[in-house]
Amino acid sequence: PAADLTQPLDFAFTMVRRLTSNAIAVCQGTSLVGAGVGQTSRVDAVRIALEKAGDRARGGVLASDAFFPFPDSIDLIRQAGIAAIIQPGGSKRDPEVIAAANAAKLPMVFTSRRHFRH
Repeated sequence: PAADLTQPLDFAFTMVRRLTSNAIAVCQGTSLVGAGVGQTSRVDAVRIALEKAGDRARGGVLASDAFFPFPDSIDLIRQAGIAAIIQPGGSKRDPEVIAAANAAKLPMVFTSRRHFRH
């Protein structure tokens, strides 16, 4: 990702750690603008976080407390205009998720550190 996204990505990953498991945080700079928490589906958590953020999602960053099990979330994230993603990775489908992010020209950072609480 671009250098100017480093601080927002770090902030978003810190914020998602403080949310209930199966969490998604959408941030603009150092402001949390949308959160999707406690869902049994990662794509539902993404959808809720993006809905809460509304237009403030555009140009922001998105953090996930655990891996994306499928690439379906990436399309929603792209449509919302998110500039970069940070997530732990670790799914057996990581190659599919990476391919979807690359196709969308969406930078994605892997931390190898989960914040999932159960």
